[in-house]
Amino acid sequence: MFDFDTPTVNEIAADVFRIGCYAPALDLQFNYFLVRDDAPLLFTTGYKSSFPLVQQAVAQVMDPAKLRYIAFSHFESDECGALNQWLEVAPEAEPVCSLVSAMVNINDFAIRPPKGMVDGEQLNTGKYQYHFCSTAQLPHGWDAGLLYEETQGTLFCSDLFHQGGNVDALTESDLSEQVLAAMQQMQAGPLADYIPYTKQTDRILNRLADLKPKTLAIMHGSSFAGDGEQAFRDLSTAMKSVFG
Repeated sequence: MFDFDTPTVNEIAADVFRIGCYAPALDLQFNYFLVRDDAPLLFTTGYKSSFPLVQQAVAQVMDPAKLRYIAFSHFESDECGALNQWLEVAPEAEPVCSLVSAMVNINDFAIRPPKGMVDGEQLNTGKYQYHFCSTAQLPHGWDAGLLYEETQGTLFCSDLFHQGGNVDALTESDLSEQVLAAMQQMQAGPLADYIPYTKQTDRILNRLADLKPKTLAIMHGSSFAGDGEQAFRDLSTAMKSVFG
């Protein structure tokens, strides 16, 4: 497994902290998102190997033992590889994923039963209210889904809007060029077709655009503050040109 630099911690929206882990060998960031609330939530766990680093970063904001929800988009090592380590550290924490992932993956994988969510289902953490957006096959996998926080307009995007490099934690600049370049680079290498493009892709992206998110919490690269609706419309165009 590759090495990570010391994580950075940045508040990208009120009570939403981006934990950025840069892997120099890949020239790629792996970012995880902590929500500080009555029932704290961590979105994406990181790899098993990076767990100690991410745990230390969470501890800069709050006691990791008090995490209540450990959520992720889909079943993949960087999304939920360290799930059981987090569940051991936080005895009251519950895995949160799609109902599909709960049924086909997490009921067997996790040391505690997951909360499997269906499209539109609500999750309350105290001050903040989330709803689950089913995004099957986007960014990857039958079980994929995202969480959208309705009060502030924060959308946890997983691998969508992937960018390379050791970039700023948060930007208000248009990400279109960087995202398109990253997709083209992936398409030219051994990980080509890493995002399935189906007849549902454009519909899902435009449905996410209709949420009009104000902050995009992005797993690889800078998070974005601004016109999230237009960012998704642009992403839809770019994905069609690369994968469609």
